[in-house]
Amino acid sequence: MTLASSVHPRALGLATYRGEFPIFRDSVYLNTCSLGALGERSRRKVAEFLDIWQSRGAAAWYDVWWEALTDLRARYGRVVNAAPGEIALAPSISVALSAIAESIDYRRRPKVVITSLDFPTVAYQWLAKVRAGVELVIVESPDRVSVPVDAIARAVDDRTALVVTSHVYFTSGAIQDIKRVAAAAHEHGALCLIDAYQSVGQIPVDVRDAGVDALVAGGLKWLLGGPGIVFLYLREAVARRLEPAISGWFGQRDQFAFDPRTLTFHDDTRRFELGTPSLAAVYAQLGGLEYIEEIGISTIREATAALTEDLIARARAAGFHPKIAAEPQQRSAIVMIPMPDPAGSVRHLAAGGIIADSRPGHVRLSPFFYNSQDDNVRATERLAAQPTH
Repeated sequence: MTLASSVHPRALGLATYRGEFPIFRDSVYLNTCSLGALGERSRRKVAEFLDIWQSRGAAAWYDVWWEALTDLRARYGRVVNAAPGEIALAPSISVALSAIAESIDYRRRPKVVITSLDFPTVAYQWLAKVRAGVELVIVESPDRVSVPVDAIARAVDDRTALVVTSHVYFTSGAIQDIKRVAAAAHEHGALCLIDAYQSVGQIPVDVRDAGVDALVAGGLKWLLGGPGIVFLYLREAVARRLEPAISGWFGQRDQFAFDPRTLTFHDDTRRFELGTPSLAAVYAQLGGLEYIEEIGISTIREATAALTEDLIARARAAGFHPKIAAEPQQRSAIVMIPMPDPAGSVRHLAAGGIIADSRPGHVRLSPFFYNSQDDNVRATERLAAQPTH
């Protein structure tokens, strides 16, 4: 099989969407894992928000903008197969994690289990609580690609409050079996919280099938909404059981009572919302979701996986040794290529009109549905032509 024939025609068809993403007029963009490309639909939605702000001011809150928030919760819910009432909005993953982390009673169950491959935000959240008695257990990776679920399971016991880990590891792009992780947590009565920032939008996610208790994701990357808007999924039964310890007026059922003497939390996951959401970010995300909904995540996964395998094959043919999961079904659209000077390699790519990113020891390339085989060719050929290679 030639490299050219290895990409499914569906992937080539979806590349027609690239015309909606102006960055491709001047660049090859292979950095969705850091920030999704700006689409024309998101730009138009932000312009719509600005027009409403200009013409109506605060009066828009009570119908149009309130409805936009309701719409976004419902649409986020559909992306992960959750009910609208199981979704809360937040400005960042750190804030969403904090809302949950502060609601847990660690007195009987002081342990929190994470892995060494999770994005550091996860570790920082609970490292900050060590002085309050939280015991952070970090499960190591034997190969820096993934962490065996059996190793995570061995770290969980009856003193564990939470297992918090990634659906896709940002360090390797490997996909973790979160259904097995949730089962390992539940076997000892612990909760399972999944950081799915690296997966939702590029890989189908079903929170009910997976059995996870909580999940966070957002617009920055594969949902094409930009920075400033994320969501927290919290299973209904868990949301009713947990009591927020940090709060804001959007978490209140009687939000417009303006009563400083009484907390009246929502009965659903909205109780974990804090302050006023950034409406510009909300509108950008509504535009980005139009692409995701129109194409369908299963189709996106099929096309992006084909482009990913093509990129891996080309990188290997050029003499590189990508750090990836062993089997294609375990790989997401994140390809880590070891390089002696990753930042220098990224600058070299940028000088050739190719936008990528680096992480310690690696250049990171992340194709999405708007990419093409030609993007892979240009990136791998330019990396191979770098004088230090």
